[in-house]
Amino acid sequence: MTPITEVAGRRVPLTNLEKVLYPATGFTKAELVHYYATTADALLPHLRDRAVSFLRYPDGPEGQVFFTKNVPPGTPEWVTSAEVPRSSADSPARMVVVQDLPSLVWAANLVTEFHTHQWLVDSPDEADRLVFDLDPGAPATIVQCCEVALWLRERLAADGIEAYPKTAGSKGLHLLAPVSGASPERTSEYARALAVEAERALPRLVVHRMTKSLRPGKVFVDWSQNAARKTTATPYTLRARRTPLVSAPVTWDEVADCRSPGRLEFQAEDIAPRLREHGDLMAPLLDRRRAAPLPEAT
Repeated sequence: MTPITEVAGRRVPLTNLEKVLYPATGFTKAELVHYYATTADALLPHLRDRAVSFLRYPDGPEGQVFFTKNVPPGTPEWVTSAEVPRSSADSPARMVVVQDLPSLVWAANLVTEFHTHQWLVDSPDEADRLVFDLDPGAPATIVQCCEVALWLRERLAADGIEAYPKTAGSKGLHLLAPVSGASPERTSEYARALAVEAERALPRLVVHRMTKSLRPGKVFVDWSQNAARKTTATPYTLRARRTPLVSAPVTWDEVADCRSPGRLEFQAEDIAPRLREHGDLMAPLLDRRRAAPLPEAT
């Protein structure tokens, strides 16, 4: 019999809680569900009103890993969903919108990373976030990503845009900034221009093209995740890696002080102490008063 737990008045089935998902650390599915439930106050605001893509790994990161974009079969009727536009040739997709704790615990039971667009479901034609994914090509590491992040921070500030960093939860770094009044296409255009500018300013460190032969020893400044169809790992999501790494918000002081790759690597057990110390470092993303317009295209 499938165990049922009650979460804020909703009955949520939880299955295979004893399964070890991360053999390197013995981290179980029960611990994964517990992590998401206890991080909900910080995580939920970053999921709310956004269509969610699930990167699922029900047998752990070493098993089958696959994206789920449409509402999965068997989704409870009380889980919110929304129609999401795709290309003009395709009909809209119906995707999950995680609005509350029961929905979060239900989704956690699927064993998932959470990925969201840079726009809200009620305004898909307007980006409310700008994102850069800084991806190091070996032998470059997150140390070099931090150097690039500091440059981008200053460049964005020159345009009146305030950026906030988080780890990718793997080997890189993400920068997010609240913006307003621009389409995803315009936001992508602006992000690409800054990536090109970063490459010109830091030619030995930065590449703005995805071509793999260009990337060894450099940081790929991926601007393309601003496209309307693209999604990015949500703050505080667990990642399907060898250990239960988290895409964790960090301070700019931590970025500036990063001297070795392990300095900015956080696992599930690290997040509760960080939230007690810092609160949600990504909370400014949720404050519409901080959203800045993009400069006019030139």
